[in-house]
Amino acid sequence: MKQRVAIARALAMEPKVLLMDEPFAALDALTRRKMQEELVALWREVRFTVVFVTHSIEEALLIGSRILVLSPHPGRVKAEINVGHLGFADPGLPAFAKLAQRIHALLFADRVETENTAGASHG
Repeated sequence: MKQRVAIARALAMEPKVLLMDEPFAALDALTRRKMQEELVALWREVRFTVVFVTHSIEEALLIGSRILVLSPHPGRVKAEINVGHLGFADPGLPAFAKLAQRIHALLFADRVETENTAGASHG
């Protein structure tokens, strides 16, 4: 409930950009999923920009339309993935699983995607 109030308070200010740093990390799985759904529903209604930091690949795919994969220290962009039509998708879709695997591989790879590979088809 505290998270809902904090988000509502932030949105009441009608920000152009909302920064959310691991906002659902301390929640149980069911509450976390509900909050993700509520955030997406709010976004669809109001269309504000959200910069959402998460360590969860699934959460990034559920919430994001553009995902930046960062390297560990120092934090640099390893890849930029424009999820596009897949954003807010069902985790049961094959394209969702394929993209989750791609992100996982990027996280543990020593390489950085170039513009040529970052825009590659993922559907």
